[in-house]
Parts: sequence; structure tokens; C-alpha cells
Amino acid sequence: MLLSVDHAQITIPKGAEDAAKAFYCEFLGLREIEKPDNRKKNGGLWLDLAGFQIHIGTEDGFDRTATKAHIAYCVSDLELWRKRFHEKGIEIFDSLPFPKAHAFEFRDPFGNRAEFIHKL
Repeated sequence: MLLSVDHAQITIPKGAEDAAKAFYCEFLGLREIEKPDNRKKNGGLWLDLAGFQIHIGTEDGFDRTATKAHIAYCVSDLELWRKRFHEKGIEIFDSLPFPKAHAFEFRDPFGNRAEFIHKL
């Protein structure tokens, strides 16, 4: 029996951890958490959002813009995020409509697709 989702993983190019911290921790406000010692040698970083972990691994030779795979984040103020993305020069894309929610999509600095959703 499945109980819950423990974490999701996305990837960044090897050596891009500082840029990932700048985007995910400083801009988006996610909290970095310590990786277990036996996983530190692999590079990357782990993040926490309200008890849900996002693992950012390193991987070269992969076109992240070629996939529809993504993480969807719930936000309390979609328009505030639209403004912040515009100010940072990050392109956003309209999502297909959801019942009882508004959303937009974007690509992180590494090409990973993501979605911000505000439930009505």
C-alpha cells in the first residue's frame, strides 16, 4: 500500500550548486537541509518546503528543456510571483486551466520545468 510521497528529485549540471542555492534558496525561499554523509559525495543539495523534500542532483549531458516533467508548487499570491519573475527576467508561460485554481509555468535557470498554482 502506498502511503505518501517522500521526495522529488530534479537535476542541475555538475558544479552548479551555488547557482541552484541562489535560485531555490535566495529567490524562491526554500530551506536547504543537510544531506546524509553517504550522499554528500554525489554533489547537489537537498531542500525542504513545509516538510516535503526536493533533492537536487547533478547530471551532465541532459537537455532539461526537452521534458514536461515538473514540480508544481502551491503559492498564496500568484500575482506577486508573476511580478517577482518579471523583475528577475524569468519568462513565465500560461498553464492549461485547472478547475478552481490559477497557475503559470516557468523553467528554472537549468531548464527544469516548474509550475506555481494558486488554489481558489
